[in-house]
Amino acid sequence: MISSLQRIFSAFSKLGELIFFPSFCQLCSVLLESPQEKIICQTCWEKVNVHRPSYCLCCGRFFMGAGEPHFCHSCLQKRPIFSLHRSCGKYEGKLKDIILLYKYRFFRALGKDLARFAYCTLKEGDIWWKVEAIIAVPLHPKREKQRGFNQSQIIARELAKLKGIEIAEGILVKVKNVPPQTLLEAEEREKSVRGAFGVVKVEKIKGKSVLLVDDVYTTGATIRECSRVLRRAGVKEVKAITLAQA
Repeated sequence: MISSLQRIFSAFSKLGELIFFPSFCQLCSVLLESPQEKIICQTCWEKVNVHRPSYCLCCGRFFMGAGEPHFCHSCLQKRPIFSLHRSCGKYEGKLKDIILLYKYRFFRALGKDLARFAYCTLKEGDIWWKVEAIIAVPLHPKREKQRGFNQSQIIARELAKLKGIEIAEGILVKVKNVPPQTLLEAEEREKSVRGAFGVVKVEKIKGKSVLLVDDVYTTGATIRECSRVLRRAGVKEVKAITLAQA
């Protein structure tokens, strides 16, 4: 009797897996044969390029070509309100494809995989030094309801588990539903996000060093504005991680 129930349960589990997870890689269409493969095959993951050449020691902007990391001209002239930002790679190739699947085709299960990718890519860096809490860049409630999830929040939660750091949720909020940043030019992005974020439950983060988590860094407008309101609320230091840099 128990054996029969186990077989039935196994069959239903397999059916659920086929329903919720595709049987073929969503990037190259190869059959997903390994039990560990969900949505994207291991071969495609291995083709994701991690950025190794030089970058700005402060804002994390990638430089063309190789060389030792150094401060960019902008950060030498005026340091941003956040102290450090690091991206895992360029917003291109397989990494871009995976992020687009995650955000716009609603494969939310990729969030944990992307978080582990970010953790493995950046775990040795100085970005984690003295971080006391992790905060996701929030979506406006209307946007989150449309998408069904906040892509940055899922990544932030998983990073918090992997690093054993507190996840601070419901503190940084988006109070203005602005147009998607991808539709705007650089100057428009700065104006668009101005006043778009707010902080509640200030006492929970006051005096702490926090790590902001977002998916893509383009001009840095979102990270700067979030950092501005967090610092104004009493946060001691803001660092930031993004999956990719456009």
